[in-house]
Amino acid sequence: MSISVHILKPIVTAVFLTVAFSLPASAQDSLDDLFTQLATPELEAWEQVEEKIVESWSRSGSASMDLLLSRGRDALEEGDSLAAIDHFSALTDHAPDFAEGWHARAAAFFQVGEYGAAIDDIQRALALNPRHFRAMAGLGIILEELKYETDALAAYRAANAIHPHRPEVETAIKRLAARLDGQDI
Repeated sequence: MSISVHILKPIVTAVFLTVAFSLPASAQDSLDDLFTQLATPELEAWEQVEEKIVESWSRSGSASMDLLLSRGRDALEEGDSLAAIDHFSALTDHAPDFAEGWHARAAAFFQVGEYGAAIDDIQRALALNPRHFRAMAGLGIILEELKYETDALAAYRAANAIHPHRPEVETAIKRLAARLDGQDI
């Protein structure tokens, strides 16, 4: 079986299914409104909308878990990927239903070249938050790095279907589509 059967099928399915989130109705309505805005092709202030979505994703509901996320992100920013992995591992151990913890740890694993672990964590993040366009784009980067270009293109397209404004995702789609043109995608 190709990698796409194991990785991309759940992603594509999740993108097109209605998902029940554990957020309060008002927060969910607000997040849904932000995603509606983000999907608007002519949106000029997309970076602000993206920032609000990411801020929402970064709130676990627990000050302790938010602190672990913050410490892990700080460690990652300082180039200490191993410390970041430790913080994010503690976060995912104590808050296994918090998608952003899995996504953050995937980024740290990617930084140390642990692509298998990164893909596993991206799958967990996407199972919890199927609209996580950053996780989808990250999956595209990893798959492209591993030379699974057809699967990478599918991941980038899934991210772009949710968030059509990221220039690096659009560039990756154009690059891979041009390279794969004429192949059975």
